[in-house]
Amino acid sequence: MYGALLGDMIGAPYEFDRGSKTKHFPLFNDESQWTDDSVMTIAVAEALMQAGDGAEEQVKEELVRSMQAWGRRYPDAGYGARFIYWIFAEDPAPYGSYGNGSAMRVSSAGWLYDTLEETRRYARLTAEVSHDHPEGIKGAEAIASAIFLARTGHTKEGIKDFVIREFGYDLARTCDEIRPTYFPYRDLPEDGAGSHYRFPGG
Repeated sequence: MYGALLGDMIGAPYEFDRGSKTKHFPLFNDESQWTDDSVMTIAVAEALMQAGDGAEEQVKEELVRSMQAWGRRYPDAGYGARFIYWIFAEDPAPYGSYGNGSAMRVSSAGWLYDTLEETRRYARLTAEVSHDHPEGIKGAEAIASAIFLARTGHTKEGIKDFVIREFGYDLARTCDEIRPTYFPYRDLPEDGAGSHYRFPGG
């Protein structure tokens, strides 16, 4: 959890393709700050701990309650354009998002459960309340699974092989091969599923 929150803060100044894509940068600077991903990471962790081993619908209700409560407490943290409406909706429903938000908030699912099956199940539930597109669900399950496998002693190669086999991600390229042409916000969907909107002052 510390890693997820610190990673969000350290990476915040370079989001939206800012920076020179180098490994040589200060961990913290004047622009370091927590973002929507930290807020939702805490909200999801709180919800999963509160829900315990409840039925799926109970878990989803607790997720929605916690995510809306935390989101409304910090409305200018930089949420996606459609997700901010979800936060304030009277009857929030999943909207088919395949943005990365479901993967960015799921880390607690990788720590809270004793089996990989449970980890994947709860990761799926954390995605389905908003990011119910198959890609949104897959991203959450993949991240939570990788965290579970890492904390239970699996090697990097073993985790990589599992993610490729189970989720079909192409992990063949190195970071150095990806960096020169990777622009994550170049081809955003028109519905704003992967975009971020930061309120004035946020």
